[in-house]
Amino acid sequence: MTTAAHDERDVRPGRQRTSLGLAFALTMPGVVSRLAGLHGDPAVMAVVYGLAIVGAAFMLSWAAEVAQLDISAGLAIALLAFIAVLPEYAVDMVFAWKGGNAFEEFGRTCLGPGDTGESPCSLALANMTGANRLLIGIGWSLVIFLAWYAMRRKNAASATPGPSLKEVTLDRTHSVELAFLTIASAYSLTLPLKSSITLLDAAILVSLFVVYTVRISRAPAEEPHLVGPALYIGGFDQAKRRATVLALFIFAATVILLCAEHFAEALVETGAEFGISEFLLVQWLAPLASEAPELLVAGLYAWRLNTNGGLGTLVSSKVNQWTLLVGTLPVVFALASGSLHGLPIVAQQREELFLTAAQSIFAVAILTNLSISLREAGMLFGLFWAQFVLGAIVPDRWHGAELVVVGVVYLLLAATYFVRQRHDVPRLMRDGLRTKYAELTQQA
Repeated sequence: MTTAAHDERDVRPGRQRTSLGLAFALTMPGVVSRLAGLHGDPAVMAVVYGLAIVGAAFMLSWAAEVAQLDISAGLAIALLAFIAVLPEYAVDMVFAWKGGNAFEEFGRTCLGPGDTGESPCSLALANMTGANRLLIGIGWSLVIFLAWYAMRRKNAASATPGPSLKEVTLDRTHSVELAFLTIASAYSLTLPLKSSITLLDAAILVSLFVVYTVRISRAPAEEPHLVGPALYIGGFDQAKRRATVLALFIFAATVILLCAEHFAEALVETGAEFGISEFLLVQWLAPLASEAPELLVAGLYAWRLNTNGGLGTLVSSKVNQWTLLVGTLPVVFALASGSLHGLPIVAQQREELFLTAAQSIFAVAILTNLSISLREAGMLFGLFWAQFVLGAIVPDRWHGAELVVVGVVYLLLAATYFVRQRHDVPRLMRDGLRTKYAELTQQA
């Protein structure tokens, strides 16, 4: 492939080198602490290791974008799909592995005598459900809100204002991601009915990811739309570009592997020290660290009014999370426990899984016509926060009921959308699973 074309005035080398330097600087305290075996206050160490993961995730994101210039389309898709979930996977793998060890020692509860905190099995699911809900509730809605504001700002500065942005429309080619996300979301509704996420579930979800990868690898090669540091690196000559990308991959992956376990442990210790629920810390703080680069890239696309690129990126990531990420957790757990037992699901995690699956069903229901309006983005954003508002109101003895209530609301709204857009559903599934890309590229 050739180097992505760009306007030199948009590259701003000094700014991009600063961004690269800042990402590198974020990783250093965590790397030094890890290699030197330093220990400190859990909250401080959680910040140190969390920032290291954020810096590494930014590097991975930039390297993955630039790598599209030098490798085949099929390999690029497979590589990018794995990289997209690597930071999240690394943290979740730590909890799944610890859960497997605890299961081997203590049995299904994964808790030893006298332990009163959350089990690592619960924390593995907490991290996964939080990441999935953040991606839709914050990520998807963020793209629409930013694009609306950017359009409004552009119109205000123009002598001849154009129409305001009322909805974001995806290209027909994104039917592929949405069709597979619909299947994965429908299957995920069965998980809360089970006592564990089994190796059979893993086989089904990972197989779905493989089929999805094969399907999307048939997409015609396109010149990647690079922004920020990725655009700067993409302008290097071929040898320098490839060496830079390889160095970023190796360094970032090393940082994540060095810091993920200590970040996870520091979060749990912080919760215990300050009386904060470690479940909530792992569910929301950890995913924010690993999802930050992806959300920022999608936000930059939206700010530049490339809404198809911004929302399409997040939809693709959701497919990866619901298939590859969820599917590998039982495998890691089984390896750590030395058994064929699945990752246990207890009451609270059952409710969390139900809410996460219901949110995903509602999200794909909205996008069955390949568009999402400003009002619908507001619904995703508002319902995401509804669980927290209700959680602060309901009595402790009813804790968890708010998750079920919001989940039911998601499903009722999804049913309404599926009925209203019932003619779009068969077309979406046909386009996503069967229609050739040559036809998909011809916009209806």
